[in-house]
Amino acid sequence: MTGFVSFVGSGPGDPELLTLKAVDRLKRADAILFDDLSAGPILSHARADADLVGVGKRAGRPSPRQHHISRLLVDYAKGGGRIVRLKSGDAGLFGRLEEELIALREAGIPYEIVPGVASPLAAAAAAGIPLTRRMTARRVQFVTGHDAEGKLPADLDLGALADPSACTVIFMGKRTFPALSAQLFARGLPTETPAILAEAVGTPEQTIQRMTMGALAGKLAKSVGTKPALILYGPLAAGEADD
Repeated sequence: MTGFVSFVGSGPGDPELLTLKAVDRLKRADAILFDDLSAGPILSHARADADLVGVGKRAGRPSPRQHHISRLLVDYAKGGGRIVRLKSGDAGLFGRLEEELIALREAGIPYEIVPGVASPLAAAAAAGIPLTRRMTARRVQFVTGHDAEGKLPADLDLGALADPSACTVIFMGKRTFPALSAQLFARGLPTETPAILAEAVGTPEQTIQRMTMGALAGKLAKSVGTKPALILYGPLAAGEADD
């Protein structure tokens, strides 16, 4: 008997930001395959007899390959029952969701997607700012800071990323931010552009640091630390009140 897979967005880490639907799927799951950032108190909603399998991928650390994760997910689903694939934030934002969906489709396994609170929304809330503002920040853009090899992607739209009227959020970008910012400064983005480094969002270790892009680039050129982070920059990062 083929099982059923629920891709569940766990939010940024705060268990209180789980949706009711996410909690329901966790409570009913026979097995949960979870990312590192979805561990901890979030898994307290799992049944005592559920299989809990860590499959997290973290930059700079030994991690399971994506095709191994997809294979494991298919194998669990073929065994029957309710399977939860627990992903941090929202699974559809830089969560490698598509590779796992393709594997399930090819195996003929039914699934659903339960959206979660995306980490940029939680970071902006923690910083006390909106992500848009009439007249000055009408556009929000999300971009990954590294490619499959951990390097700065070569095909980034630098013109869009240097737009001073856009609010930009960079996922997984601490290591490559100094190189990226240098290219943006060369395209005319002021070094004084406000920026926020939001680390470990939604966890007890959360920190929110405000500075200019120039200062942040200098800071990250010296040390990036180990905490997962988002970088926000643009006209709202200074924390001004909304119109």
